[in-house]
Parts: sequence; C-alpha cells; structure tokens
Amino acid sequence: MGVNTNKNKTVLNFHIISLFPESFDSYIDKSIIARAIENKLIKISFNNPRDFVKPTKVQKAKDRPMLKVDDKPYGGGPGMVIKADPVVKSIEKILSKKTIIKNKTLIVFLSPDGEQFNTELATKFSKKYTDIIIVCGRYEGIDARVKKVFKMIDVSVGPWVTTGGELPALIMIDVISRQIEGVLGKFESREESRISSSTVYTRPEVFVYKGKKYKVPKVLLSGNHKEIDKWRLDSSSKPSKKLIQT
Repeated sequence: MGVNTNKNKTVLNFHIISLFPESFDSYIDKSIIARAIENKLIKISFNNPRDFVKPTKVQKAKDRPMLKVDDKPYGGGPGMVIKADPVVKSIEKILSKKTIIKNKTLIVFLSPDGEQFNTELATKFSKKYTDIIIVCGRYEGIDARVKKVFKMIDVSVGPWVTTGGELPALIMIDVISRQIEGVLGKFESREESRISSSTVYTRPEVFVYKGKKYKVPKVLLSGNHKEIDKWRLDSSSKPSKKLIQT
C-alpha cells in the first residue's frame, strides 16, 4: 500500500451527505476501498446537514448530534422528515468548491422509487463524472423540494427500504469504484467483465466432512478452458449470464 498508481488519472470524488457519517468508517477504512483512497484513485468526503443548523440558546457545541434537522410531515402520518434547508446548504457547499466541474458532477438522491442501480449504471458513472454527490435520507425521507432546487437523479439499490441511505451509498461507492482501473489488483479480474460463476472451488480436491467426501467438479480439473467457461455460464444465475454475454 502507499504506491500512487494514479499519476495521470482524474480522482473520482464521492461527496456523501449524511447525518451519520461515522457509520461509513468500518467499511471504507479497510481492504480495497481503503487502498483505492490511499492510492488516490477515489476520494470520499462527508457533509453533515447538522452543520447548517443553528443551535438554540440552551444548546452548546456538545449538543451537535441533537441539533434538529427534521420536522413533522405535512399531511400527517408517523415519523419525521428531514428539512430541505440544511440539505440544500450541504449541496451548495460541495458545488462551491473550485475543483467542481458542473457537467462532470452528478447528484444522486437515494430513493426506493429511483432508477435501479446496476453494474452498467456504475460503469457509466465512473467514466462520465469526476464528482458524485450522494444524498442519504433518514426517517421518513427528505423534503422533496431539494430535488426542485438542484438537478439530480433518483437511484434505488434494490426493491426494499433501508433504515437510511448510508448502506445504499456504500453499495454505490463499492460498485462504482470497481469500474476504475487500478482499484482491483487486476482490472480484468472483475467478475462482471469475464465469464465467471458464484459457484467456486479451491483446494483440497476432496473435502471430507463427517466421513462424507465432497469433490470438485471434474470439468474444473480438466484444463479444458472452453468446457470450464461453459460450466461457469451454466452454473451462474440468469442475471449474471445476461451481463457476461452483453
């Protein structure tokens, strides 16, 4: 680690807007993402909407985590909604940086109703943009007027609702970063760029458990790469096969 492999390349900057930036630490400080940051292939910065909320007279600096960024939803209903103003100011701060190029900057609003995030979209983002702003919601969501102030796209990482946008943001960072040459040991080692299968084996050739022998499929020991590729295609899921063949 510590070798800069990005001397002639543009760093891809991820700007995360989150009320809980510390929740990212355990993932981005380790392994491949940490190495990509150290090698200046990607950069991840955080902007907390609480930084743009003025404390009341009785609050002090130590009360910062409790600064109010939300309020009751119009129309009634349970939960709270994050106010537009602190989120807008967070985005403004990022866009005011001298390094920002407007037509090279993407703002992502994480939403269950958004465009389905996938490898093709990740590849597009990695090639087209130098800065990606990801807005992480919490509670019942963020005041929709934020999307009227800035041009942004709604993105969903799957058909479910998470407690907050932090996990979806981590997924996006990971998948997009994989598309940048140098992030993985070998660029061609990306499973999505070659014939691969989630069904894999390693040594020993025969694994014994409770007296029963579990063997590696003979085709993988054959040395016949054409047959091995066919086996990998046949054993992979339908979405994976479709991706490999396009």
